Amino acid sequence: MPLSKEEREQFLAEPHIAALSVAAGPQRAPLTVPIWYQYAPGGTAWILTGTRSRKWELVEAAGRFTLMVERLEPTTRYVSVEGPVAGAAPATDEQVWEIAARYLPEEKARAYVEFHKAELGDHVVVTMRPERWLSADMGSW
Repeated sequence: MPLSKEEREQFLAEPHIAALSVAAGPQRAPLTVPIWYQYAPGGTAWILTGTRSRKWELVEAAGRFTLMVERLEPTTRYVSVEGPVAGAAPATDEQVWEIAARYLPEEKARAYVEFHKAELGDHVVVTMRPERWLSADMGSW
């Protein structure tokens, strides 16, 4: 059964690991990779990725991407959202902290931020304006 607008937005706002998909060119299937993301109901979604990553190159070229999140418990549920890139800007320390703290306990988030600064190079925050949604809750079979 499809989720209501409020249900799908709330589900996307939870800290799931997303699958990001983006067109990879002629004769290629879409690139699909796991990614951390941030979203607040009614707003834009955003991701953080390296400025030299294939992911960023493809998102920049395509001008749009899809995020899909799912869970199995207590019921099988998913939300997929597709939309255009609404903006891209160099990542700030605050954004790196925000995304790390969304997925990791505080001590591990601090360690991740330090690792990110020291080892991962320049990153970009890419925002997406949700246009198309697919969602379902399969109930408890």
